[in-house]
Amino acid sequence: MNDVIIIGGSFAGLAAALQLGRARRKVVVLDTGLPRNRFAGHSHGLLGHDHKPPLDILTEARQQLTRYPTIRLVSARADSVSGAIDDFSVLTADGESLGARRLILSYGVVDQLPDVPGFVEGWGTSIVPCPYCDGFEVAGQHWGVVWSGPQSHQSVRLFRDWTDTLTVFADGHDISPDIQADLARRNVPVIDGRIIEIARQGGHAATVKLDTGPNVAVDILFALPRNKPSASLHESLGLATVDTPVGIALKVDERRETSVSGIYAAGDLANPGMPSVTTATWQGAMAGIFAQQSMLV
Repeated sequence: MNDVIIIGGSFAGLAAALQLGRARRKVVVLDTGLPRNRFAGHSHGLLGHDHKPPLDILTEARQQLTRYPTIRLVSARADSVSGAIDDFSVLTADGESLGARRLILSYGVVDQLPDVPGFVEGWGTSIVPCPYCDGFEVAGQHWGVVWSGPQSHQSVRLFRDWTDTLTVFADGHDISPDIQADLARRNVPVIDGRIIEIARQGGHAATVKLDTGPNVAVDILFALPRNKPSASLHESLGLATVDTPVGIALKVDERRETSVSGIYAAGDLANPGMPSVTTATWQGAMAGIFAQQSMLV
């Protein structure tokens, strides 16, 4: 019997494994090798690893975990989970059955990219979601903002710390008159019409093609598509969720425990606020520590 099975081996899952391994707890980490930020060329804002490719950081982390004999890293998908606290069972896609006293869910989310030509190809380079992740590299340049709802208004206000040149693409949304008035006061133009294609111009630059009016070139395009959990295990476990502007997140308490005793969650899967590598690492470490403490006798 393992002490903890961690489902998802990106930043949150590996951070949890590190804490548990250092406590000499027996841990299995299941991972499909498809982290959310694999499309990004560099990861920013993580102390000690700023401007490194995210996959390189994860590779180094996995190598560092090999010095802990109680940690087992497995490249496999978790197909099903059953049981209760002190007696959970996980079946992998490879047919292996694993048991554990506790579970940590850190399998993250997947972004639901719109069916617009060029969007998928530009995601992570010319189209990005987070100014804290990529804003410094394009500060002072012309930013485009794809409107996705009221949260985009806050984005415009936030982005002014990086640039004074912003263009909002309504993309078929009705922006309320009061918000339009505020955008005008901030000298932020609003371009009507739906986006029909995004052509990458090299580097971060992109040209936004619309169904009405001329094309608009920007130095980078910020968009916040909806996302969904990358697996449905939380549904079969009946875990409580919370709604966010871009999707759902698992509901956790101050100890990172979900609505089911013995199951913890960390990373983008359980982060209703701003996702980041730093946040995911912190949450994973806390989930590992609190899971360990819950097993003390």
